[in-house]
Amino acid sequence: MKRLINYLKKHKYVRSFRLRIFALIVLISLCSGVIMRRGILDSYLDKAIKARTSEVVNQMKIVGNHLIAYHYLQDTASDVINAELAQLSTLYDGRILIIDPNFKIVKDTYEISTGKTMIAKEVIQCFLGETISNHDNTNCYIEIAVPITQLDEDGTVQVLGVVLTSVSTDGIITNYSNLNRQSWIIEILMIILMIGVAFVVSAVIVRPFDQVTRAINGVVSFEDENPVVSDYLETEEIVDAFNQLRSRLKVLDDSRQEFVNNVSHELKTPITSIKVLADSLNSQEDVPLDVYREFMQDITEEIDRENSIITDLLALVRMDKGAAGLNIENRNMNDLMELIVKRLGPIARKNEVDLILESKRSVMADVDEVKITLALTNLVENGIKYNKHPGWVKVVLDADHQFMTVEITDSGIGIPESEIDHIFERFYRVDKSHSREIGGTGLGLAITRKTILLHRGSIRVNSVVGEGTTFLVKLPLSYIV
Repeated sequence: MKRLINYLKKHKYVRSFRLRIFALIVLISLCSGVIMRRGILDSYLDKAIKARTSEVVNQMKIVGNHLIAYHYLQDTASDVINAELAQLSTLYDGRILIIDPNFKIVKDTYEISTGKTMIAKEVIQCFLGETISNHDNTNCYIEIAVPITQLDEDGTVQVLGVVLTSVSTDGIITNYSNLNRQSWIIEILMIILMIGVAFVVSAVIVRPFDQVTRAINGVVSFEDENPVVSDYLETEEIVDAFNQLRSRLKVLDDSRQEFVNNVSHELKTPITSIKVLADSLNSQEDVPLDVYREFMQDITEEIDRENSIITDLLALVRMDKGAAGLNIENRNMNDLMELIVKRLGPIARKNEVDLILESKRSVMADVDEVKITLALTNLVENGIKYNKHPGWVKVVLDADHQFMTVEITDSGIGIPESEIDHIFERFYRVDKSHSREIGGTGLGLAITRKTILLHRGSIRVNSVVGEGTTFLVKLPLSYIV
């Protein structure tokens, strides 16, 4: 059974929404039909038994009055009463017993128990003034005991005897069976009709989803128009979600295309330069030694540039795939920032830039020393390279009880507001001509941002063209895995 259930869950058509709607409607119709049929039949049987019981009780009370009027309990020779009892016995296909106060049967329409004594629970209760009725569903009869009463002169009810009647319910059962048979026919016809209705309804309900499927399958490229299916709120939401996903995928695809183009361009440029330099050397005879050395120096620089681009690309790929695991250790950030400033000091002096470090307090943080050093070095080095001459770069280290901050401010050329959102993209350059003169791979800020995010930190940028730029790095003091 378990295997069957698992198979049904995996089977394509069993998992069909249309089939489930169809089955649900048919099942509801079937259950409703069964419940209705049983309710109608049970109600009919209950009402028929009660009606027959009430009818017989009323008739027996009338007979009781006749029995008193003709003094039948003392003398059973009345032809009128005997004829009436025989007629009622035949009418109800039953048996009538007349019992006197001594529990003696004075009349039995079956002529079997006349003269015998009848002491039964129902008879005793009846002599106490109660009317008793019991339905025997197994043997198909109703047993009714009705007291024969008379009012005394003082208004007291006196029980003079009992009329005990057994009434057959064969007629009721026959009608019940006929009604049951007819209801089965009607139910089968209703089931057939509801199967047709369920098929139509399920098709109508699922049709918009088929339209969604066709619309989505009809989208071949990002240039196609967005599909629209607004039959239901649900289908509209599905299509909207698809269109949003498609828009995000288009952005990713455009980014991928641009990245591939940039990578191709950046990798091709050094190779082209190397080829030009090598061809120049090969095309000349007896090249002077100083010219040869100059060309070889340029070739070496282009090879180093190519190697830097490849190294940075591999670092980004490892970070993107999550393969760049962090070697987290608790480090003194004051010492680390002093080391960065010390290393970049010669570059700052060469570019006539004052490099200032301000540590507001002692800071200990959980970081990957190698990666965070590279990220912060990129920010400080960019502040030096893209600066005025003379200029300045100020680095401020601070912390609270939860986070540390590194604020790097320069007096440089600044970044246009329209470019700020793109500076962390790979190979993106604000001033492409100036960036080419300065050098670099165009991947430094992308690596920096990725490293900071891996440390559960954040980086923000504020810049004014011609006045300078501020990078604010915020890192948690405790790294939580």
